[in-house]
Amino acid sequence: MKRTVVVSGGGAGIGRAIARSFAMSGDSVVIISRRTSVLHQTAKALTAEAAGKGGRVEAFPGDLSESGSVVELSKSILTAHSVVDVLVNNAGGVDREPAATLNEIADSWLRDFRSNVLSAVLLTTSLLPNFKRPGGRVINMSSIAALRGGGGSYTAAKAAIIGWTFDLARTLGREGITVNAVAPGYITGTEFFGNSMNPERHQRLVSETLDQRPGTPEDVATMVHFIASEEASHITGQIFQVNGGALLGR
Repeated sequence: MKRTVVVSGGGAGIGRAIARSFAMSGDSVVIISRRTSVLHQTAKALTAEAAGKGGRVEAFPGDLSESGSVVELSKSILTAHSVVDVLVNNAGGVDREPAATLNEIADSWLRDFRSNVLSAVLLTTSLLPNFKRPGGRVINMSSIAALRGGGGSYTAAKAAIIGWTFDLARTLGREGITVNAVAPGYITGTEFFGNSMNPERHQRLVSETLDQRPGTPEDVATMVHFIASEEASHITGQIFQVNGGALLGR
């Protein structure tokens, strides 16, 4: 049965791979991003690729860290789709602006919180009344950094995602909605590292894995697709690591 799947940060990288996975399964996918041109290009390309499977991808540009923008965005989405089956809160990133003064540090921490946490909270809250009950799925994107540290404000933001995931799972469990988090490790093929990746750092991160390879956006998409499946209906309030064993399960 065709579902409506909403993927934030769906224009590139992990979000694009997640959107593609659902579209290729015949679902109707809504992707959200602030980068309008990239978003529309991705929607067009994935819709063409999934045409034979019955899936399609629609672009809904918007800033998920601003409540007014989320209100208008949600109205547009719910006008086109009355019920949301799956929400993947993938939007986020890391602030790389130099921060030395207290004001700069405060601004940097707030930017990471707004882009990684507030974006997920606002979008989920605005769409929640229209979630499928029972059977709805919320999947939040955390990070290996949240579990082992080492990323400052980004680590703290992704750790907050995990705590919020647990709270939301408790709140929505009786309504038949599952809530889980995915915590990727080192994933290539994304814009996350910007210009900070070099061969030495790449090799160090790969050497931490047990299978001696970096992860791919498709690795993460496969996990997300499973959590959203009917087979995963009794799995909620969990953290799923996708890191090749760089950090062992706990």
